[in-house]
Amino acid sequence: MSKRNSQASKSAARERLRAEREREAKRAKVRRQLIVVASVVGVLAAAGGIGYAVVQANKPSHWESLTDAKVVAPANTSGTNGTTVVIGKDSAKKTLKLYEDPRCPVCASFEQSIGSTVDKDVEDGKYKLQFVGGTFLDDDQMKKNEIGANGEGSKNAMSAMGAALNVSPEAFLDYKAALYSEKFHPLESDDKFKDDDYLIEIANTVPALKNNAKFENAVKKGTYDAWALQMSKAFDTNKDGVTGTPSLVMDGKILEKSDANQPWTTAEFNKAVDAALKG
Repeated sequence: MSKRNSQASKSAARERLRAEREREAKRAKVRRQLIVVASVVGVLAAAGGIGYAVVQANKPSHWESLTDAKVVAPANTSGTNGTTVVIGKDSAKKTLKLYEDPRCPVCASFEQSIGSTVDKDVEDGKYKLQFVGGTFLDDDQMKKNEIGANGEGSKNAMSAMGAALNVSPEAFLDYKAALYSEKFHPLESDDKFKDDDYLIEIANTVPALKNNAKFENAVKKGTYDAWALQMSKAFDTNKDGVTGTPSLVMDGKILEKSDANQPWTTAEFNKAVDAALKG
């Protein structure tokens, strides 16, 4: 091989090596750029994820979002936002106010022992019945439970009671009795009433509500959810001085038992009501 050919071969080899080094440098630069981009995307994604989590955590609950929502009041109601629920004959001169919370165990005991007496008195025209529903037990349960998982049942049951009232006053009373019955009323610590299916299951024991598509649709859609909150507000701002449940009021006076620590008996109830009717 001539010296000239040898020099040309070496020069070509050096050129190929230089070109390969340039290509490798470009590839390395691209890799570095991709790593930077990926890192930035990762940071943004993480930030976005944190941001999303923060937004979700601060997002109002279903019930909180209804604070200023338009109220759909059930039929058979009157007053502001339909929170006046009075059942009975127009001829009855006086009205017994009954304050209850759907999850209240003492209310359940009252309904199981005295409920039928109240219903008969109303039917006989002895007095009208005004129902005032509270949901304060939901708030109590939220304080007891760190994640607030037990804070919906009273409100949800109240909404379902609104759906029953929309059917008829009789359906309302029968459904209220079923909710408070020994068979269906859960322990205070069990937020079972937050389950729409359970509320509908109970309703199916009431003839007027059994397989009632309009009632079931209202429960599932939460038609009377905003009304339930307004009813609860009416309880919280009552002018009768009521702070607990069950409470009975007639002519602005709270009816008392001889022993405040004992549940109502039929005899005690009749005595207190008769005295109030004569007052």
